[in-house]
Amino acid sequence: MAETTTMTASPSPLAAIILAAGKGTRMRSDTHKVLHPVGGRPMLMHLLHTLQALEPERTVIVVGDRAEQIEKAVAGKAETVVQHPQLGTGHAVLQAKAALAGFGGNALILYGDVPLIPAATLARLVAALDGPQAPAIAVLGFRPAVPGSYGRILADGENVITRMVEAKDASAEELQVPLCNSGLMAVRGDLLFALLERVGNANAAGEYYLPDIVMLAREDGLRSVVIEAPESELLGVNSRVDLAAAEAAFQQAKRRELMEAGVTLIAPETIFLAADTDLGRDTIVEPHVVFGPGVRAGERVKIRAHSHLEGADIADDCEVGPFARLRPGSVLEAKARVGNFVETKNTTLGAGAKANHLSYIGDAHVGAGANIGAGTITCNYDGFRKYRTEIGAGAFIGSNSSLVAPVNIGANAMVGAGSTITRDVADDALAVARGSQNETPDGARRFRVRMSEGKQ
Repeated sequence: MAETTTMTASPSPLAAIILAAGKGTRMRSDTHKVLHPVGGRPMLMHLLHTLQALEPERTVIVVGDRAEQIEKAVAGKAETVVQHPQLGTGHAVLQAKAALAGFGGNALILYGDVPLIPAATLARLVAALDGPQAPAIAVLGFRPAVPGSYGRILADGENVITRMVEAKDASAEELQVPLCNSGLMAVRGDLLFALLERVGNANAAGEYYLPDIVMLAREDGLRSVVIEAPESELLGVNSRVDLAAAEAAFQQAKRRELMEAGVTLIAPETIFLAADTDLGRDTIVEPHVVFGPGVRAGERVKIRAHSHLEGADIADDCEVGPFARLRPGSVLEAKARVGNFVETKNTTLGAGAKANHLSYIGDAHVGAGANIGAGTITCNYDGFRKYRTEIGAGAFIGSNSSLVAPVNIGANAMVGAGSTITRDVADDALAVARGSQNETPDGARRFRVRMSEGKQ
């Protein structure tokens, strides 16, 4: 299942400018707002991932508050520029001028807290600049259920914008207009910064508004057009409540995507997915399963109820759970089984291998067809370092065994139940390592008598 579809690149070179300088005070968090995750992926990373489909030549992120957090997160993925002081969205975009010096293409302006905009919608917005109307600017508009404080867009029958106004500065009549400005726009690169340098701040907020470039372009005899998108694609996140709404929207869309690709979700509303969850055809997911980032499952996999998976690679025809936990580095080869209350970490289970009950298998390789008995533990950590356990193909590990790493259990070897194994076991060998069993004839009866007499 492909997570994204590559779009046809714009005929003109493209630069992306992402605004992420705000303080995000309503989030009440020590983490920058745009780094809060949706579907296990930070919002800003959603945008960078989506942009890959448009193949921008340059990506510039405008930072301000807690800039160091964003700079660390995007190192090697995008360039950052600092907006200080923060004087509005127009002023923010202007900070990218030096970074884009000499760039002759078009610019796509995005917001780091609007993470769910699909690549197809951005491609339509960018393509409008090269469309038959040849506009200077293409603005992404939408019709929210509650227009509230969104700026309004007035357009003619051909979607040419006649006026844009912020809600704070709009008349009562203009506030009745249902078409609103999302803030996202595509602008011809040869005009963007010249227009921004003419933007003033004679408005209710005393800020330099990015949308003002539309009316400045109109004064110059240049047209701007509006491209519409559904409100669901333009959810902005300013608070924890907004973050929960964005998560819910993401989950609903991701569940539908998987089901349409041939995955059965028994109770979709109880299953939580990550942005990169990749499940193959005819895979079945039972209720109350959580997928963290980095899970790929093949075809005909059965993931049973109340399991938690993260960073796991699961081959065809495997079974996981119920109540299983697959941690990062878990690999299940074809027809392997991890059962109830089993936890794996940094471990490969070979084809047909089974760990069905109440076990912890960490930093290990379990060979094909091996059987791990209930209560088995690989003792992989001594308080300072991690060590590996190798279990050969066809091996049988008896219940309640402790394998003290580093240790190798040979192919087709057997370990007796209740053993603590501290040395390697050869191929085909039987190893038993437990205290001897002593029995005292009639001892239980005599013990009970003695104890009863002591109570009188």
